[in-house]
Amino acid sequence: MTDTKTTQHSEWSSRFAFILAATGSAVGLGNIWKFPYITGENGGGAFVLVYLLCVLLIGIPIMMAETMLGRRSRQNPIETMKTLAKEAGADSNWHYLGWMGVIAGFLILSYYSVIAGWASAYVLKAFTGSFFGADATEIKGLFDSFVASPVQLIFWHSLFMLATMLIVVRGVNSGIERAVRFLMPSLFVLLILLVAYAMTTDSYDRGIKFLFTPDFSKLTANGVLTAMGHAFFTLSLGMGAIMVYGSYLPKEVSIAKTVILIAGTDTVVALLAGIAIFPIVFASGLEPAAGPGLIFQTLPIAFGNMTGGWLFGILFFVMLVFAALSSSISLIEPAVAWLVENKNMSREQACIWSGAITWLLGLGTVFSFNVWSEIKIFDKTIFHLLDYLTANLMLPIGGFCIAVFAGWIMKQQHTEQELGMPDALSYQAWKTLTCYVAPASVFLVFLHVIGVL
Repeated sequence: MTDTKTTQHSEWSSRFAFILAATGSAVGLGNIWKFPYITGENGGGAFVLVYLLCVLLIGIPIMMAETMLGRRSRQNPIETMKTLAKEAGADSNWHYLGWMGVIAGFLILSYYSVIAGWASAYVLKAFTGSFFGADATEIKGLFDSFVASPVQLIFWHSLFMLATMLIVVRGVNSGIERAVRFLMPSLFVLLILLVAYAMTTDSYDRGIKFLFTPDFSKLTANGVLTAMGHAFFTLSLGMGAIMVYGSYLPKEVSIAKTVILIAGTDTVVALLAGIAIFPIVFASGLEPAAGPGLIFQTLPIAFGNMTGGWLFGILFFVMLVFAALSSSISLIEPAVAWLVENKNMSREQACIWSGAITWLLGLGTVFSFNVWSEIKIFDKTIFHLLDYLTANLMLPIGGFCIAVFAGWIMKQQHTEQELGMPDALSYQAWKTLTCYVAPASVFLVFLHVIGVL
């Protein structure tokens, strides 16, 4: 393989476009829906501290590695691993790593779309004043009756998947890039407005203390695994998204600087979401450990009883939909790129097939909240099983393998060439984190969770 390898698919028009797209992939439901509820379930500050360390010591070096792999090959994740393994003289079975990423993206989007459908439905509920003057019992009843209806969930799931595929079908420049140029700035503006409101509540200090004061007695080994898994989930690592976005990245762009900016922005958004949500939760006398329904069962109570709540309720759920869209387009792009490049499909055909399969898989999540709610696999509903399998197992394993491949299998001259680090010390720091710290951390956490340590 030569350094001038070209690709069938487009390039980003600029470094800024890649930053917006990759940040859009990273900033999503994971930041605004998932981060607050898993933080609440794991006791607050100690969990946040472990999560931040995971982003810094594991997430950033692996994100650099995954971006580098994509740009060097300029192909979809499956072909990327096949090509780079051949270049390095390694076993051809490395291409299964690409397959695992594509499959993980499929599985995540299948339930991600259902939750994004909830957010879409709640935009309408907020607009029609469904939260106005409602107490906790009424809001819980509203949520329970909503998720108990397969018809409603299927409708909103279908609508969100259609919106995702309409963006992806237009390609890199006309579809994905144009969408994130609108979605990401809008998301930041809406989030800042909500943080400004949270600062006016009586429980702002309590929310900040909960979020940033560590209490390690509340943190378990499984909580550490959840923090690590969430670092992978929120940065879109191990699912092929960053690899395929990296394949569109122009050669002259610095991977290191760009990745640090993206990871930093993503982390700031997650923390801002916590700062916006927990003061409102505490001010309303609500429970932070409410699980996946946290923002759907607690925040509407606040929005229904506060001054300007009608507007803030609409803004919040619109923001949630924007965040979900910016990530969903990256989850499906690896599969679409593979079908276009390997099955001679048009982009339209690839989108129809990918979208249809993901939509069908999503029905499992839809039914796990109602007609299949009693069906448990390893004591988990289909939704919770998919979430655990992807975020806590597939993504960390994928990240572990990416670190091993980039740090130990690829030739050093190739990694140095692609990363283009400004000095030997910076490169050595990345190499150390990628070769030793990141894979060792993932491995040790797994051993602890399964009871070996």
